[in-house]
Parts: sequence; structure tokens; C-alpha cells
Amino acid sequence: MTLQQVLYAITIEECGSMNKASEKLFIVQPTLTSAIRELENELGIPIFLRTHKGIIPTSEGSEILKDLRSFYQQYQEILHKYAKEGNYKRKFGVSTQHYSFAVKAFVEMARQYDMAAFDFSIRETQTRQVITDVGSLKSEIGILYLSSLNRKVLKKILTEQELDFHPLIKCRAYVYLWGQHPLAGEQSIRFDQLEPYPCLSFEQGENDFFFSEEILSENIYPQTVKVSDRSTMLNLMVGLNGYTLCSGIISSDLNGDGYVAIPFHEDEENPNSIMEIGYITKKNCVLSKTGKIYIEELKKFLDTVCEE
Repeated sequence: MTLQQVLYAITIEECGSMNKASEKLFIVQPTLTSAIRELENELGIPIFLRTHKGIIPTSEGSEILKDLRSFYQQYQEILHKYAKEGNYKRKFGVSTQHYSFAVKAFVEMARQYDMAAFDFSIRETQTRQVITDVGSLKSEIGILYLSSLNRKVLKKILTEQELDFHPLIKCRAYVYLWGQHPLAGEQSIRFDQLEPYPCLSFEQGENDFFFSEEILSENIYPQTVKVSDRSTMLNLMVGLNGYTLCSGIISSDLNGDGYVAIPFHEDEENPNSIMEIGYITKKNCVLSKTGKIYIEELKKFLDTVCEE
């Protein structure tokens, strides 16, 4: 069965005549007759009954034509949606740990497109959800980090989900805090200096040890507060003189310039650690043009950080 045969059959029913249908379709009648005969032979059912008053559907033909009309309508809707001038909005999504630079790159990417033609999504979410989103293709790209602490566990999960990790940058831990925090003027900050202040971290749900977004999460902090979004964390930095441990890669355009990232000063009991930030994609999946532009914007921003 071909789309052409479907159109022919629907048109014959509408016109009630082979002659009128052939005129409407701009084909000769023998061609139309031959096409319908082939369709009837393929289905093993006579669709039309030829009478001296014209052509009418058989009882079985009426049922077939009902299904063919429904099928052809869906075909036309698909054409209308996906054709060049259609109303389909192309989709692109990113799931990420709470990184302002990931959002910044998304903004720069989106500015290059007609927003009305796309259905864009960016999800700042828990580490496990980042992996799940990309694994299910809900998002094309996920942003997260690996370290000596979580690498073995996360690599195993990524393999199970058929995901590849693509490194972007390596960095050591920084203490991120309010610009008027008592420690904001320090050149570097030791672990013991942080004891009077609450350590802020993003909530990861149950069994969150290996899914923590904060570097040095294995340390024991006397005061801790878990939050679910970046805005709340920034507010608690001001309200409670809280701090978090991060990569030091901050977008002041989005977070504001009232915060500072100060190097963590390691010692024998509290060594520093390396964060390897990268993006994950479905294995063997070729990035879309939009995905490539997003990664280019990520690298562009990270390159400026390295130059500084």
C-alpha cells in the first residue's frame, strides 16, 4: 500500500465516480483504475462496487476507507508539523548540577536562535537526575564532575546507562562565600577557619555521599545546611555567613558580583582534591547542531576563566 493509493481511494469515495476522481487528481482513468485494483488485490478485499449509477464502497470497503481517511489525516498533520513551514518546535535540553557557567553558556547558545522555533529546557537538578535525564534522552547533554572520591561509582553508573563522559576542565576546590563574609579578604582559607560557619550543600536525596556536588564532601563539617536551589544557597551565604566548596568557576553575570571564590588551603589532614568537570551524552549519539553550539559556548567561557 502506498500513500498515493490511499489518496486515490479517498478521492474516489468523495467523488463517487472514477471519472470525476481522475479529473480531480489530474490523472487518466486507466491509471486510477489500475492503482485501486492493485490495492484491492493486496488487501484481498473489494473496496468499491461498480454500478451503473457510479461507484460506491462495499460494506468492508467502508470500514477500510474509514481507517484510510484517519491514516491520511495523521499523515497530513505530520507534514504540517514537521515540514519547513510547519509548527513543530525543535527540542533541546540540558540537565546540570548547579553551575552558573552552565546556565551562562545556555543563555549564549539560546541567543543565537529564534526562540519561537525551539522548545528549550535547562534543568538544574540533582546529580542522579542529571544522569537519568541524559540516559532517557530527556536532555541531550548533562553537566557534572568526577573526582577521586566519586569517579569509580559514577563511571559504573554511566556505563550502565550507556553514557559517555567528556572532560572539559580540571580545577581545585575553592571556598565560595559572600563578599562581606569575615573571611572574604583572605588569600586562601584553611579548613579550621571554616568551623564557625555553616557549610552549604545541594540536597541529593538518599545515599547522596557519592552524588554530592561539592568537592571535599568526605570531610566532616560541624555545621551544615542542605538546600535545593542556587538562589537559596546565595541567600544563606548572606543571611548565615554560610559557604560552599566549589570549582571557583563562577558567572557573575548570573550570580551577581557580591560573592567571592577563595582558594582552599590544604594541609596534611585536609588535602585538596581535583574536580574534573565535563559533560555526558548518550553513547554513540552525535550531537545536534544546537548541542555543538552549547558545548562551544561552554568551552569559550571556561577558556576565559583559564586565561584569568
